[in-house]
Amino acid sequence: MAKHASAAVGWGHHHLQKRWLLALLLMLTVSTVIAFFMRAAFDSCDRNVSVDNVISSARDSVQVADKRAPQIAAAKPSPLSFMKSKIVLLVSHELSLSGGPLLLMELAFLLRSVGAEVNWVTFMKPSETDEVIYSLEHKMLDRGVQVFSAFGKEAIDTALRADLVVLNTAVAGKWLDYVLKEDVHRVLPKVLWWIHEMRGHYFKLEYVKHLPSVAGAMIDSHVTAEYWKNRTQERLKIKMPETYVVHLGNSNELMQVAEDSVAKRVLREHVRESLGVRNDDLLFALINSVSRGKGQDLFLRSFYEALQLIKQKKMQVPPLHAVIVGSDMSAHTKLEMELRDYVTQKKIQDRVHFVNRTLTVAPYLAAVDVLVQNSQGRGECFGRITIEAMAFQLPVLGTAAGGTTEIVVNGTTGLLHPAGKEGVTTLAKHIVKLATHVERRLTIGKRGYERVKERFLEHHMAERIGEVLKEVLRKSKIRSSKHL
Repeated sequence: MAKHASAAVGWGHHHLQKRWLLALLLMLTVSTVIAFFMRAAFDSCDRNVSVDNVISSARDSVQVADKRAPQIAAAKPSPLSFMKSKIVLLVSHELSLSGGPLLLMELAFLLRSVGAEVNWVTFMKPSETDEVIYSLEHKMLDRGVQVFSAFGKEAIDTALRADLVVLNTAVAGKWLDYVLKEDVHRVLPKVLWWIHEMRGHYFKLEYVKHLPSVAGAMIDSHVTAEYWKNRTQERLKIKMPETYVVHLGNSNELMQVAEDSVAKRVLREHVRESLGVRNDDLLFALINSVSRGKGQDLFLRSFYEALQLIKQKKMQVPPLHAVIVGSDMSAHTKLEMELRDYVTQKKIQDRVHFVNRTLTVAPYLAAVDVLVQNSQGRGECFGRITIEAMAFQLPVLGTAAGGTTEIVVNGTTGLLHPAGKEGVTTLAKHIVKLATHVERRLTIGKRGYERVKERFLEHHMAERIGEVLKEVLRKSKIRSSKHL
């Protein structure tokens, strides 16, 4: 296992990142280059890289690359342009590399791009200095987002004068009473609650008791919206507000890389080199933080079963590899140790690669051949990595649960299998199927890309969010006028 751990950690080292990042300079548009350098600064594998140094390096390099970069076509008017000069307060329960906070940051940047005044508070922060939080806050400050304490007078004043308050995740609901206290009733009419959770332990009255009184709830998938509607009524005896389903979209920066064949080739070569695999090997990747709910343990069982099927039937296929992106090498959690013990026990150390958590997923999507989305239980609320993989023309092997069923068209853009232990053998067969049928694998990947272009781009998401914000602002104005 030492070989693979060192390969993974080595990938996070500054010199290797700099190597492929610099290689991209001459191939991508200036905006994409800057985005890559900035994202690299928040790679959890590389905590020693200074954000300022990385961004400064990017800007210096761009001065050279700018002469070769093609002119960017004039952008279409943003569907969020009506938010110009509006005052927005974004409330996040935490600031980390997880999906919820990063999505809220993306909304912050979209709103800033059209001239909105955007303010950010984080409800739950560690007392000690955290490098990830420090880096993400400075990224927001650099983009014109005002960041301040969730508990001071500034937070209360901003909430009262704001045109819109967005609560991100169910847990953020505790901020309403804890901070606003007697002023909470003045803010609720302009609150949009953006919910991403699918786990039962989030259904606590202390979190969501104000749900019926807010202007609206925004949820990432229809299946999750239905789950919240039923669960709040049955368990908490409260009614959901007007609920809007908004499917997410891929960022323009990611799409630029996904559609640049030269950039993808460079990334593929360098990542594969760092993992110690050949260009013709088949890589099946699960890209998610390591936890029981994400199903890395069941994926490895399926992968081993697939290897046994290939061996028993003497199939002629390239070497298969499993790549698990989302490990925490320093945590030494029970599950992390179990995964490594399983790999050692089955003697497949040369076929399984563990990679540390990272915000920069594009290099791995360019390097692998198939994405495995193996989230268990009720599945993902949406699962953005799925549409990101489809943008790179990767077929998706996903669980038939949660938002994945609204993204993946079974048999067309991917293959679905049951969640839980009963899905292990089905997933193994799907791995073998894609390994042995090259044309089908490529066709599924192309269809996935087409589906992304049809409905899962940044402007699609902005349009969907824009419709919700218009309605919430309209309702807020009506409710506010009634209180005058």
